[in-house]
Amino acid sequence: MSPHEPTLPDEWELVVGLEVHVELATRTKLFCGCANEFSTDPNTNVCPVCLGLPGSLPVMNGKAVDYAMKLGRALGCEVHGSVMARKNYFYPDMAKDYQTTQYDKPTSMDGELVLSDGAVVGIERAHIEEDAGKTTHIGGGGRINDAMFSLVDYNRAGVPLVEVVSRPDIRTIDHAKAYVNELRDILLAIEVSDAKMEEGSMRVDANVSVRPVGSEELRTRCELKNINSVRSMGRAIEYEAQRHVDLYNSGEAPRQETRHWDEDGGRSTPGRSKEDADDYRYFQEPDLVPLEPSAADVAAIDASLPVLPAARRARLADLSGVGPDVLSTVVERGQDGLALDAIEAGADADKVLTRLQNDVAVDDWSNLTPPLLAALIRMETSGELTATQAKQVLSDMVESGGDPATIASGRGFEAMESNELEGLVDQLIADNPDEWIRFTSGDDGEQKKMQGFFTGQIMKATNGQADGRAIAQLLAAKGS
Repeated sequence: MSPHEPTLPDEWELVVGLEVHVELATRTKLFCGCANEFSTDPNTNVCPVCLGLPGSLPVMNGKAVDYAMKLGRALGCEVHGSVMARKNYFYPDMAKDYQTTQYDKPTSMDGELVLSDGAVVGIERAHIEEDAGKTTHIGGGGRINDAMFSLVDYNRAGVPLVEVVSRPDIRTIDHAKAYVNELRDILLAIEVSDAKMEEGSMRVDANVSVRPVGSEELRTRCELKNINSVRSMGRAIEYEAQRHVDLYNSGEAPRQETRHWDEDGGRSTPGRSKEDADDYRYFQEPDLVPLEPSAADVAAIDASLPVLPAARRARLADLSGVGPDVLSTVVERGQDGLALDAIEAGADADKVLTRLQNDVAVDDWSNLTPPLLAALIRMETSGELTATQAKQVLSDMVESGGDPATIASGRGFEAMESNELEGLVDQLIADNPDEWIRFTSGDDGEQKKMQGFFTGQIMKATNGQADGRAIAQLLAAKGS
């Protein structure tokens, strides 16, 4: 991963912490028996408990607690005894005017998330809370201040969440994106959430500030909301960081506030002044008992965890020399088991992984078994098939299955004799003297361009049966 820096002057450094809200994939809500479902008719999955009506009492969803602890342990957090608290605020997305969450005693604390390039982002806490309802403001550009009226759907109110709060350890936009993608991969691996940002089951708020390079100061941050994709998050962080630099350069300073990201306009707009914890008047929820997981509970959760994406990438890295992007792609698609078995069957590890990354970007690759993939890779590395031919055979194997040797024979693929290929190269040089002079006497860019020209012509003449590496070797030898 090559870190993408925001377009900031050299003397400024980006500082980002992320708050990721993850809806847990339980059957029911956090404190009641209402269905935890996406996209039902408004205000149909509600009851007196999730609406906070007088006389109703919450009952904790045990499966949600298990999922929350499982996520915490997957992030390397310590799991503690915890209590639920009431977070008081006035806003119509919660009918009871408070959110039940965790405050000073969260379930999970002090973890870390390791990115594919080895960078480490600290996890401050991963706490349990209930989701709020969805408010739609009609008129005034969809903002509450200028709206004619607002509609509230409480179906989402009470859905179990874990809020994963990172430390402000992120310094590049690419690392922010990688953090969200890695967290999503972990959620899918441990099966506690579907992590669909497009459906709101995974939502990201970005706390952005800047500081002079070399400083350890944490300056005033702004919290970006309304981010609905990883791409939008990158754009929002870049815009907000530059806005902070412009304010400092003009002798001003940003205010601590929430800001809403306008994807169409490519800018953030002010929301509300960011409250401090005291403003929410937290106090312990009197209707719920403390959560006290035992050592045996934590041990059982640890035993249930699958091999996580970072460990799966490391296992492949030990066997190959490919870059982290290749490893990440193969693991994200769940193809690492196929790769490991094919490598164990004798296939070249680097070739297996690059073939999977480049040529098996499909949802269904069940026709591709490890022995067949290994057989194909051996045919390519031995020279029986060219790279182009191997790619075509692999496409047939993914689509319909079958033995690679049989498919290659049916397509008429045969390795070209070296003297036949050399004769074609000599003829092509004779037919294109100007291009040959440009290849032999041009700069690196010109030589690369002309090599592509000669290679393309030979591939066209041989219907793709020539070996690209052999062509490159012949051109280099004849041009030296």
